[in-house]
Amino acid sequence: MMMQSPDLRAVPIHDALDLLMPMHLCFNAQDLVTHAGPTFQKMTSHQGVVGQTLAELFELRKPFAFEASQSWLSLAGQPLQLALAQAPELPLRGTIARLSDQSGGILNLSLGLSFVQGIEEFGLNLNDFAPCDQTVELLYLHEANQVVSGESRKLTTRLMQARALAEEQALTDTLTGLSNRRALEAVLSRLLSRKDAQFALMHLDLDYFKQVNDTYGHAAGDHVLLHVAHVMRSDLRAGDMAARFGGDEFVILLRDCDDVDYVRSIAERLIAALEAPIKFEGHLCEISASIGITLSSMYSQPKAAQLLNDADVALYSSKAAGRACATVFQPECATRASTR
Repeated sequence: MMMQSPDLRAVPIHDALDLLMPMHLCFNAQDLVTHAGPTFQKMTSHQGVVGQTLAELFELRKPFAFEASQSWLSLAGQPLQLALAQAPELPLRGTIARLSDQSGGILNLSLGLSFVQGIEEFGLNLNDFAPCDQTVELLYLHEANQVVSGESRKLTTRLMQARALAEEQALTDTLTGLSNRRALEAVLSRLLSRKDAQFALMHLDLDYFKQVNDTYGHAAGDHVLLHVAHVMRSDLRAGDMAARFGGDEFVILLRDCDDVDYVRSIAERLIAALEAPIKFEGHLCEISASIGITLSSMYSQPKAAQLLNDADVALYSSKAAGRACATVFQPECATRASTR
């Protein structure tokens, strides 16, 4: 006699329901819960729903005609809209099946279109749904969308960073790291658009820089320019601006400044700092600086081109006066420059 092998797939009824409908509830004729699926238990934080009534666990929203005195078995076969009493903001869908012996019923639940909210609120994952549940497919799509959205955000961030870097590089002198002429002109334009803006400009040209290049080479010249940029950063306020105009010329913008004596003191301090010998590969590079100064308050309607030109004129007055000095623009500066 051949023995039949046991059916390894056979499981107790509650285990089968837990596998096929992990969000189900079994209840008796008195609407008392007798068993809860694992996902539903997870959603209620395993707080022992067995023994509670369906009315205690849920807020029934449809059908509207249902009265508290009625048994939930009377709703068998109808589409239900309800919510957990502990999470009324999360809509659920449900269906009740009446047991054949009239001893109770089974309420099966679904998150429906609110599955994303439910997953986030209760920490659900793929293992909390039946394998054939449509929510599983929606979860896969949701995860795929999250991956795509995440990559899209990363790409957007990288593009924004690249754009910011490109814009910064477009406004920065590549050697010294100071602002360039384009950046200074943009700041001047913004300042001059304000009627109350007061600022000073200093046009600085290095003295004896050509001799450094000719004697020790361009590497020494670059080293000196980096040193000059460091001196400017160290000596200026946080809101001020130093820009390299090209070669050995620089323009310094002092914001909120209408004090000629203060500007002159800054210029003299810079000249003194730049006259200190600069070491380079065993050599001492010696430079100085000539500076021309102008202030926006000197003009009834200041314009960027005029300010820059007048600071340049004052600079050449400093050169003519023997270098290593600062000159504040005066009308006679322009006369001397045109004569020269």
